[in-house]
Amino acid sequence: MRRSRFVYAALGGSVIVVGLILHSQIIPLPPAPRKYLGDALWAAVVFFGFGFILNRAATGTVAISAFCFAAFIEISQLYHAPWIDSIRATRLGELILGTTFNWPDFIAYAIGIGFGVLVEVAVATKGQSRCS
Repeated sequence: MRRSRFVYAALGGSVIVVGLILHSQIIPLPPAPRKYLGDALWAAVVFFGFGFILNRAATGTVAISAFCFAAFIEISQLYHAPWIDSIRATRLGELILGTTFNWPDFIAYAIGIGFGVLVEVAVATKGQSRCS
C-alpha cells in the first residue's frame, strides 16, 4: 500500500482543527469526555503523521509505531526536570507533550489510533473501488 502524503497531511490537519475546536471549549462538554476525546484525537494525529512519514509501511506497522510513540510521550510525563517542565509550561508544549501521567490515556490513544486505522481502511477501500 502506498499512502498519499497529501491525503494524510489533510487528515492530520483536519483532526488538529477538530481538536483545537474541542480544546477551545466552543463545544460544551464535561471535563472528562473533553480530556479523553482530546487524547484520542491527539493519537489519531500521531497515526496520520506516521502514515505520512511511513507512506509505504503496512497499516499495522503504522498503528504500532503511533501507539509506541504515544506511550513514550505518556511515560515521559513521569519525568520532571526543569528543562522539560518549562517546555510543558507553554501552550504548544502542553498540547504535544501533556503534563500529567494518567493510565487511562493509553485507552484513549488506542481508540484514536483505531479510528485512524478505520479511516485508512475506508480511504483504501474507496480508492480500490474507483480502480475496479
